[in-house]
Amino acid sequence: MAEKPMTKSQVITSLAETSGLSKKEIISVLNAQMQLAYGEAKNGYTIPGIGKLVVVARKARMGRNPATGEAIHIPAKKVLKFRVAKAAKDAITV
Repeated sequence: MAEKPMTKSQVITSLAETSGLSKKEIISVLNAQMQLAYGEAKNGYTIPGIGKLVVVARKARMGRNPATGEAIHIPAKKVLKFRVAKAAKDAITV
């Protein structure tokens, strides 16, 4: 059985131990990075060594209502996707 991913508090504790910063400082840095990513998401945002958020335009298309089977029009829209960096992909291959 695979290990579970780290929780937010485990990530904060690990970063605090390895960096020598306090947990409050780590939380502050993570919150600042989160706010920066949210603010820059419309332009794309890169987290060095991890990946980047990119805006992708989806075309309008026809879909089906799963409850009734009726054909419906799905309008075009912009969505945010995360592209994982090559170094992060290589970290999981053995």
